[in-house]
Amino acid sequence: MKGKSKFLLILILGSLSAIGPFSIDMYLPGFPAIAEDLKTTVAHVSLSLSSFFIGISVGQLIYGPILDRFGRKRPLYFGLSLYLLASACCVFVNSVDALITLRLLQALGGCAGMVASRATVRDVFPVKDNAKVFSTLMLVIGISPVIAPTLGGYISANFGWQYVFVVLTLLSALILTAVHFVFPTTKPPDLTKSLKPGAIVKGYFNVLNEPQFYTYAATGSLASSGLYAYISGSPYVFMELYKVTEKQYGWIFALIALGLIISSQVNSVLLRTYTSEQIIRIALLCQSLSGVILAAGTFFGLLDLFSTIFFIFIFLCCQGFTFPNSSALSLAPFSRNAGTASALLGAIQMGVGTLTSALVSILNNKTALPMTGIMAICSLSSFTVLIIGRKIIKFKASISEVEEQTAEMISTS
Repeated sequence: MKGKSKFLLILILGSLSAIGPFSIDMYLPGFPAIAEDLKTTVAHVSLSLSSFFIGISVGQLIYGPILDRFGRKRPLYFGLSLYLLASACCVFVNSVDALITLRLLQALGGCAGMVASRATVRDVFPVKDNAKVFSTLMLVIGISPVIAPTLGGYISANFGWQYVFVVLTLLSALILTAVHFVFPTTKPPDLTKSLKPGAIVKGYFNVLNEPQFYTYAATGSLASSGLYAYISGSPYVFMELYKVTEKQYGWIFALIALGLIISSQVNSVLLRTYTSEQIIRIALLCQSLSGVILAAGTFFGLLDLFSTIFFIFIFLCCQGFTFPNSSALSLAPFSRNAGTASALLGAIQMGVGTLTSALVSILNNKTALPMTGIMAICSLSSFTVLIIGRKIIKFKASISEVEEQTAEMISTS
């Protein structure tokens, strides 16, 4: 693939991957205005965020087998069109229940792009380059938490919250156009793939039965759930406990997100010398240490605002190394059913992340400990899964090698 074509493809894949995060972050500043206009409470409006998370989690499992059977473009046309229509309808809602329903449909449409982007990386690029490509995608995805809340706040304040969905509609139309004219046919339809429920479930079990998949899918999902814990808990920690203003919080959020972006690009450079397995092991060790320091410092009252920001920054910088390498390693064993594997990976990541976000809210005790404690638990759990999973992978590989040698001996005897 030529340089210009490669750049355009990665830009489209990054845009498809960022649909979900952008749709979440951009409308958050408009919650009070939405509640006022629709004559309800902010708590009720927040259910539209919950319905979006449900749609993303369930929708990815639906699209996986469909992408493997019909190729990448046709499901993308459907998903992006559904997202576009739901976004346009959100502009005209007059009840919060309608908004909740439309956000569910919006997620069911948008998640097609999230699944297709990961599967396409596996289709187009050599396995050894997948981690580098995922690092590049992080550059596009990582911009979302930097600019989306600020942009959404500006639009809501100056034009009204409805125009947030106008912008999302226009963005989805632009992406849909790019998919039609630029996105290559990376995988032809495979009509041998059955869409019967039994065959779909069997396909997912076959993916789950691969040690490399469940090791790195669990490793990456647990590590990224620490990010979800931070996103869920940081508004309370910074604005309520440390008394920073909304504007200051926005700058803190952007600074920490910038660390995530930079580290993902450093990962691409390190991959020239080190393997994904080596990088992810060191990254998770550093993330676990920073998580433990955060939790212990919070528990003993040793951290102030700046030290809290510093250790969260280190924690999420490690995520910039963990995400691309865990994604590449978990999808590496699959080619024919990359869509199914990609969907399952995304569903696991979103499911664990949603559960973690909920736990931070449920365990709120007027301190930063629920956020920092869960961040520490997530990183330690991820590192533990990696160590145990690597042993299982090596053990399975040794059994396979013995079986192959035995079969060769039998065939030549």
